[in-house]
Order: sequence, then structure tokens, then C-alpha cells
Amino acid sequence: MRYSTHLLLAGALSALACSPALAQGDAARGQQWASQGDGSGAPCLACHGANGEGNDAGGFPRLAGLDADYLTKQMLDYRSGARVSPIMQPNVDSFSEAQIRDLAAYYAGLPSRSVTVTGTVSDELLALGETLANNGDWDSYIPPCATCHGPGNRGVGASFPALAGQSPNYLSQQLKAWQSGQRHNDPNQLMAAVATRLSDQQIEAVAAYLGRLNASDDGEIKP
Repeated sequence: MRYSTHLLLAGALSALACSPALAQGDAARGQQWASQGDGSGAPCLACHGANGEGNDAGGFPRLAGLDADYLTKQMLDYRSGARVSPIMQPNVDSFSEAQIRDLAAYYAGLPSRSVTVTGTVSDELLALGETLANNGDWDSYIPPCATCHGPGNRGVGASFPALAGQSPNYLSQQLKAWQSGQRHNDPNQLMAAVATRLSDQQIEAVAAYLGRLNASDDGEIKP
């Protein structure tokens, strides 16, 4: 089993290395789409914040500072139905691929502002989340998040988005979506394989820890 987990990791990293870069968009036009929409749906800032900082209470992710190719792929996946969201799909359906690339370029160029997280969690839960994020739980065949998502879990390329400073509610929702099979648009189904091995407590812990990391700093918890 551990050997198969390493194969999954190797396959996902190979997919990342072989993924071609997508065409880049125009950030200035992207700012227009983000703030005004295209006339057929809500503007992005209505849910994701004026500066792409996200909204933890609503489970809306931070977009600011994420990789442009990652953002492009996710929006195209929503549009095609490869990734399902009753909120996102009607809001991207009418965007052209060029407009989607513009939006991705705009958000990728914004500073990596961490999501504002309300509420408190125990030190024990944060410690469990830190262990899972940085060391994994190999006895349960759970690799560290940082293996694919990079140092400080700040993202690697188009396949592995930044997790540091992301909305804990959003992270928890996505892990449960992979766990249930609702989401399946990741390389080689790696996230599904990992998520099915996580308990509810482990999901809460890793989401809480990652969400409290500074998005632009390595390994520092926000006060």
C-alpha cells in the first residue's frame, strides 16, 4: 500500500512536469471582468472579495496570488462540468476562454492575502494539522501535503495550488468532495486517494492549520 502511494505521488509529479503552460491573459481586462462580470452573472468580487481574499464564513476560496494556469484550468473545468459547483458553473458558463485567462492573470498578479479566519481551535488540533501538512501519517498511507504543494504549502505550478492562507471551510469542503467522489479533476486521482484515508478530525485539523498559515510566509501561523 505504501508503495502504491509513492507511485501515485510520482505519477502526479510527472503529470505536473509534463503539463504545458496555458496561454496567458490580460490582467487589466481580467480586473474588469472580476469587478463587473460579463452581464450574465455576478461579478467575482461578490463572493471572493474586493481583492480576491476570499470569504471563510461562506467557504469562498482566496484567489489572490494563486497560479494563473491553475485558476484557468479550474474555471474551464467548471465550464465543462469536469468540476461541479452550482455557484461557479452559472457564473463562468458565459465567459470565453480568453476572458477566463484574463481573470486568471488578474488574480494571479494580486498579493497573496491570507483569508481572515474567525473562531478558535485547540492547540492540539493545530498540532495534528501541522503534522499532517508537513510530515503526513505514513502508517495510514497519508503523504504530507507539502510533498506536492511545495515548501510552506504555497503551491507548485498548475496542478498543486497554494494551500497556505486558504479558507479552512473551503479546504474542508474540497477534501470531503474528493472523499465522496464529487470532485475528481486532479492528476491521477491523487487527492481522492489521500482524502479517503482522512478522518473527519484529520480533515478539520489540516484545514485549520493550513488556513492559519500566512499565505506569503513559510511556516508561520497568523496571530
